[in-house]
Amino acid sequence: MMRILSGVQPSGKLHIGNYFGMMKPCIELQNSGEAFIFIADYHALTSLPKPNELRQRVLDVAIDLLACGLDPEKATLFRQTDIPEVTELTWILSCFTPKGLMERCHSYKDKVAKGLEANLGLFTYPVLMASDILIYRSNIVPVGKDQKQHLEVTRDIATRFNNAYGDILVMPEPQIKEEVSVVPGIDGEKMSKSYDNTIPLFVSEKKLLKLVRKIKTNSLEPGEPKDPDSCTLFQIHSAFASAEESQAMRQRYAEGIGWGEAKDSLFEYLNAHLREPRERYLALMEDPGYIEDVLKKGAERARAEAAPLMDRLRQSVGLGRFA
Repeated sequence: MMRILSGVQPSGKLHIGNYFGMMKPCIELQNSGEAFIFIADYHALTSLPKPNELRQRVLDVAIDLLACGLDPEKATLFRQTDIPEVTELTWILSCFTPKGLMERCHSYKDKVAKGLEANLGLFTYPVLMASDILIYRSNIVPVGKDQKQHLEVTRDIATRFNNAYGDILVMPEPQIKEEVSVVPGIDGEKMSKSYDNTIPLFVSEKKLLKLVRKIKTNSLEPGEPKDPDSCTLFQIHSAFASAEESQAMRQRYAEGIGWGEAKDSLFEYLNAHLREPRERYLALMEDPGYIEDVLKKGAERARAEAAPLMDRLRQSVGLGRFA
């Protein structure tokens, strides 16, 4: 069976933009092959978060994924830090990685160009990412365009290793997500915590209605035709809606739907779609022991894949006991 790998970096409370850009693609993997999905808490350390915040973010990501439909019986969900073989492999692979290859990585160069102080963890981020991918013999890795280069780095490192020791590492193939929905925030800009314009996934009905009513619109009156393609309300609706539902809403815009009616319609639509996930979320929040159990079982399955490969890699490079 095709093995698919994806990682989610814990970045705090997730919003509907995160859902379409990151979570929904992850959840869909469980029906496409043998899915390994990890919470990348080592990667999160490059921004030096506060310890309690990082632990809470990891819990939040796990709860959000499960509440939105990830099935731990279908997909292997685990914490990156529960797999010690990953960091061991990172050191071995770093010995096959030219410094110049890291210096050419766009993510690192962009941050340096912006005047940010890049730590060594950020500089070697692609090597840890390569280990995440290669340790589970991943066949397919869905990535956005911004991560395409890191997949190329992974393949470069794997090729260098295999040329030295034989075809041990599986060569992963990127699955480029060309059309990931970019969901606008309540101000019309890209939805982002940095802009304070988000609609969180699991706010109360009252808070959800308040946020929807804050979405910016123009001054067109009821009865005047409106352009759905330039409207934040329509774009958010379309992210959730089927093609038929979007077309029906597009017709209402042509007929001159009023903004108050459009906002009420969007609230009712979002609330209907988020009600069951919200209920699961609230139940999971009360049971952190279950979350820990899911992550522990996922780590056991992941280590069952990682440990044998790591044993073979040690032998290949000349590490290990004499007898």
